[in-house]
Amino acid sequence: MKPAVAVLGASANPERYSNKAVRLLLEHGYPVHPVHPALDELEGLAVTAELAALPDGIDTVTVYVSPQVSATLTEALLALHPRRVIFNPGAENPALQSVLEAAGVQVENACTLVLLNTGQF
Repeated sequence: MKPAVAVLGASANPERYSNKAVRLLLEHGYPVHPVHPALDELEGLAVTAELAALPDGIDTVTVYVSPQVSATLTEALLALHPRRVIFNPGAENPALQSVLEAAGVQVENACTLVLLNTGQF
């Protein structure tokens, strides 16, 4: 079984990259946990309102929220203990990246869609 992935900032808009990431992760067989405070369901999946409510065992968090939003989620991200956090284009947060790396979390500034489509995810 493939490792679980949380999509932080998942969108119901099919044109948004976070929505495309949810769909492509599903196509590639990953267990996906969309995270958004205002959505209940996305692509047939239950949406989790906040990081603290995710189940244990999240391997990767792929970030689609602004640095201003992710800066408020530092403690929640650390408490989740992901192996890896991916900051997608526009979501990069160098200060948060430093904190995560100091805690032993692998950080990538990359596009989840490109990683999946090129076999590098």
